[in-house]
Amino acid sequence: MKHLSLLATLLLSGLLILSSCGASKTVKGGAIGTGAGAAAGAGVGAIIGGGKGAAWGAGIGAVLGGTAGAIIGNKMDKQKAELEAIEGAQVESVNAGEAIKVTFESGILFATNSSTLNAASRSSLDKFATSLQNNPDTDVKIYGHTDSTGSDAINNPLSQRRAESVYNYLLSRGISGNRLESQGFGSSQPIADNTSVAGRSQNRRVEVYILPNAKMIQEAKEGK
Repeated sequence: MKHLSLLATLLLSGLLILSSCGASKTVKGGAIGTGAGAAAGAGVGAIIGGGKGAAWGAGIGAVLGGTAGAIIGNKMDKQKAELEAIEGAQVESVNAGEAIKVTFESGILFATNSSTLNAASRSSLDKFATSLQNNPDTDVKIYGHTDSTGSDAINNPLSQRRAESVYNYLLSRGISGNRLESQGFGSSQPIADNTSVAGRSQNRRVEVYILPNAKMIQEAKEGK
């Protein structure tokens, strides 16, 4: 996983840019990942896991100019098309197409109350890893979630173990740990009604965010 000092530097860069623009946002939850903009000389803003989706800071296009955002968006669109072919993965563009969110239902990834990947999940993650290998200039944030059944003492570590299972499997398929980060949120960030069977099923999930790294951002600044 990435060093906290690096994450702190990147987050600070994003916050400085937001404050200089007079921007403000409501932070939901505690998962913070960045597009490594500081290393490229420009903060991209922070992605905050929370509630029903992700709240973003300043976008790449807003910080670097529309052309850079368009270049990155085009690269992300190509990877999104690859990912959409993976069975059991819900794929969507976020932050004006400058990043990708992939949601895996835990019913596909894991048995109930388990953090052991099943055979179908390993097949899906093999394809996911291939896409990451084909598109090396990205960072990957892996977030685990549960429904509200059970206590936080059970759900929080379970969600963490599930996120780590995906993290470790991607490592085993040749994805560099420098690109990966994982965190569990237990039942704190539902996307559906926990009082229904269907809703609880939706809340048991692993979300993966694919973000442009410093190299991609630098190349976009140069018009590549």
